[in-house]
Amino acid sequence: MSPAPETQRFSTYAAFWPFYLREHAKPATRVLHYIGTTLVIVLLVYGAAVNAWALIAVPVAGYGFAWTAHGAVEHNKPATFIHPWWSLLSDFRMFGLFVTGRLGAHLEKAGVDAATHLK
Repeated sequence: MSPAPETQRFSTYAAFWPFYLREHAKPATRVLHYIGTTLVIVLLVYGAAVNAWALIAVPVAGYGFAWTAHGAVEHNKPATFIHPWWSLLSDFRMFGLFVTGRLGAHLEKAGVDAATHLK
């Protein structure tokens, strides 16, 4: 019997990426991630340029929005708990693909219903 998806370990990032996208299938989940990622970027820049104390808020902003999305919208466990570094990388990758309008193809390839894409 294979492990439940939320506890599955992956041996490669290439195998993890489609799983990550399926765990973010609902547009509202992705929107909350985008808000958190945007705040993380703003806080990192502000913290580096103006006030280093702002850096304390970085994990709260990033994980706060993401974990709220998984609990309240997606109803699954954050991928952070199985692969923290790949999950962090994937948060920024998903954000970058969304901002550049290229996320839809990745979602479709991962098996996420095209009707749930954020346009």
